Amino acid sequence: MSTTITEAPAPAPPEAAAKPRWQPWALAVVCAAAAALYLWHIGDGRIGNSYYSAAVRSMSAGIRDFLFGSFDGLGVVTLDKPPLGQWPQVLSTALFGFHGWSLLLPQALEGVAAVFLLHRAVRRWAGENTALLAAALLAVTPVTVAVDRDNNPDSLLVLLLVAAAYALTRAVRAERPRSATHWLLACAALLGFGFTTKMLQAWIVVPGFAVAYLAGPGAGPRRKAADLLGAAVVLVVTSGWWIALVDLWPGTKPYIGGSTDGSAWQLLWGYNGFSRILGGDATLPGGGLPSGMVLPPGVRLPPGGLVKVFGGEPGAGRLFGDLAGGQISWLLPLALVLLAAAAVAGCRAPRADRARTAGWLLWGSWLVVTGLLFSFAHGTWHPYYTAVLAPPMAALIAAGVAWLWRTRARWPARAVLAVGFLLTGGWAFVLIGRTPGYHGWTAAAALIGAIAAAAAVSVPRLVRPGVVLGLAAVVLTPAVWSVATATAGTDNGPLPTAGPALGGAPAPVALSPQEQRILSYARQHSGGTAITLLIDGSAMFTAPYLITTGDPVVGVGGFLGTDDVPTPATLQRWVADGTIKYVLSYTAPGDPGPTGVQRARSAWFDAHCTTLPPAEYGAKAAEVQGASSFTGLVGGERLRECHRS
Repeated sequence: MSTTITEAPAPAPPEAAAKPRWQPWALAVVCAAAAALYLWHIGDGRIGNSYYSAAVRSMSAGIRDFLFGSFDGLGVVTLDKPPLGQWPQVLSTALFGFHGWSLLLPQALEGVAAVFLLHRAVRRWAGENTALLAAALLAVTPVTVAVDRDNNPDSLLVLLLVAAAYALTRAVRAERPRSATHWLLACAALLGFGFTTKMLQAWIVVPGFAVAYLAGPGAGPRRKAADLLGAAVVLVVTSGWWIALVDLWPGTKPYIGGSTDGSAWQLLWGYNGFSRILGGDATLPGGGLPSGMVLPPGVRLPPGGLVKVFGGEPGAGRLFGDLAGGQISWLLPLALVLLAAAAVAGCRAPRADRARTAGWLLWGSWLVVTGLLFSFAHGTWHPYYTAVLAPPMAALIAAGVAWLWRTRARWPARAVLAVGFLLTGGWAFVLIGRTPGYHGWTAAAALIGAIAAAAAVSVPRLVRPGVVLGLAAVVLTPAVWSVATATAGTDNGPLPTAGPALGGAPAPVALSPQEQRILSYARQHSGGTAITLLIDGSAMFTAPYLITTGDPVVGVGGFLGTDDVPTPATLQRWVADGTIKYVLSYTAPGDPGPTGVQRARSAWFDAHCTTLPPAEYGAKAAEVQGASSFTGLVGGERLRECHRS
């Protein structure tokens, strides 16, 4: 008698049985639950990532600002990413007005759409019931809830990747070669739009998708090679049109934020490219913070500097560490166990269904390759990036459980289920132990439930209740965290995070009384300059002015204050032609910043601008130090008046 699982690792094709009436309603319930999690009290006193929120308001100023993704309304510098992720927000605020909820609404809808499309993709690969489970798992993954309640571009990226996976599934299962080609080209176009959202992160899945298409049924190798070549052309065109538009633009254009030379091409290969993996980007100081840049409340700078403060130490355990573990790793043990079992079974099956094999390659390569790159990336990396791991993780778990359910008569199938439940329940117990004060009651429930499920699935006649109990046990805590994240009303701003807060919500996006006096003084005495106030500090200090006022306020240096814009020569010209008069510095006296660009600007300000006494603009002595609306500043604001030489 065989002691291995040799049956092809997938449930029966979805067309094998008629669809029960309850299944569409079940999908509706899953999507409604996702909508409730993502929409509950969005924008209730919150505005998401103020960096992107400010840009959305600025991008509404004109078509050029919209196309380039300008951070300020005068088009001095852009965001440090392509603008596609903000375009839905611009359209939403144009329709409903500029509010917190209108900024966050598009991401919530994108999240619900991703849940729906994951169901449609998995349904064509592994059946209706499997698809429902996958959709439900995605909906309650904690990092998914956190990201879809914020306005970072990751929600749109996840949606586009899931849509691309759906298109590839259609291509693999297409009955006619021409139809397969069309769906493959659609897949490539969607990945290209993903590139215009977060650049090279969208391309991580490309090799795995190509292998999955080659492994699938249908046309011969030559036709598939030709299809992939055509898809590569579509991918390059849909990915590169924005870069070409920016770099070939004939007239005046904003400086591309995050780049070292103002070009989108350099942004691709530098800040948003290989520096994310290899590290060493010149715009990211490793030992400390850029001048004027502060950490979110409760976060301290560890050894290794800014690059590691938000993402943790690179290595095999990063996704399971203190920062990312509670966001994505709850179900990773089960997904990896099931994927490994499917790989072994696929190698042993002499006549595996090629369409099913392609599905395992699609979702498995997405999870493994992306997870490895995230784990070992030495550049800037944040735990919320793991939102792109949630769809393949959900698909693999759903398909794996369904496959082992079908083969439950064989003891290896039951053993794999038992091991998966035990490892996942045990890992949940460990994760909860890191923050026992946050719904710690789920620790015992998850562990005991997993142990009981492992024991039950070991007995043939108890497999059904064992699987139900096991899934309930391992999903319990992430579901509780997701609901708590949605109902707590916390706002992590630039760093969407599920579960316990990082130490407090970001400062309100509003000007302090001191800043209001400074802006009022600049309005009254600027003499009609094109820029009422120039902000010398990171973009986080400029954002409140752009969000809450209609004044032409411009920040220097982009997101971190390290971009080479404006240059000292530009500042000289601006002062000479009356473009600027007042500069508000959020840097401590004698702190020129860690980069040559910042030092050059600081030297120019010191040489050509005079610091005004606080009494000149009505400041009180107690307000001079640390009066910024963005907490954590050391040194306070200094209003300086620049003079024509």
